[in-house]
Amino acid sequence: MSDGAGRAEGQPDEDTGGAPGRPPERAGDGTLAAVAAQLRALRAERGLSLSALAAAAGIGKGSLSEIEHGARNPTLATLYALAGALGVPLATLLAERAGTEVSSEGVTARLLDAHHLPGGTAVEIYHLHLEAHADRTSPPHGPGVVEHLLITRGRLRAGRHGAEAVVEEGDELRWVSDADHSYRALDGAPVDAVLVIRTPPRGGAG
Repeated sequence: MSDGAGRAEGQPDEDTGGAPGRPPERAGDGTLAAVAAQLRALRAERGLSLSALAAAAGIGKGSLSEIEHGARNPTLATLYALAGALGVPLATLLAERAGTEVSSEGVTARLLDAHHLPGGTAVEIYHLHLEAHADRTSPPHGPGVVEHLLITRGRLRAGRHGAEAVVEEGDELRWVSDADHSYRALDGAPVDAVLVIRTPPRGGAG
């Protein structure tokens, strides 16, 4: 997803930054230790150096080190970049803790549930809130990842680039997320939605 300034998730927000005159939007304080532990464990499991993971995620080595030590609170965009580099769902970095909220400018995702289906498919369910005029672009997720969006308030233009659709309150939209895709709040009003992301096991089919 990209923020209102057009930044893509693959180009993470500065974790210490934000719009002038307003504090940056970040993961809640209770998330820091869980994210730090998950990052350290996943990086070690994959045999990645700090420099290698930072480069793959497009963030600074110093920033990653601070996140891994619980000294820096990552934005939603940074967490998505790290999850993509590690090849795991976002909920894995959040230790699948229901109620955890992570934000970047204009968009907040709150994890409602995370579980695995028989066969290993990961299912993440989020409450997604977009502020008025929020416009986010997400880079491709892994092969076979499917997103299902149900709008509960407002109007949103979303979907794969080149195949976006306008969805209104009560409408649903589904797409395969192996290409750039976007979410844009319409009518100068905020949007609320339930987002379900299904990620097949690594090396598995969709």
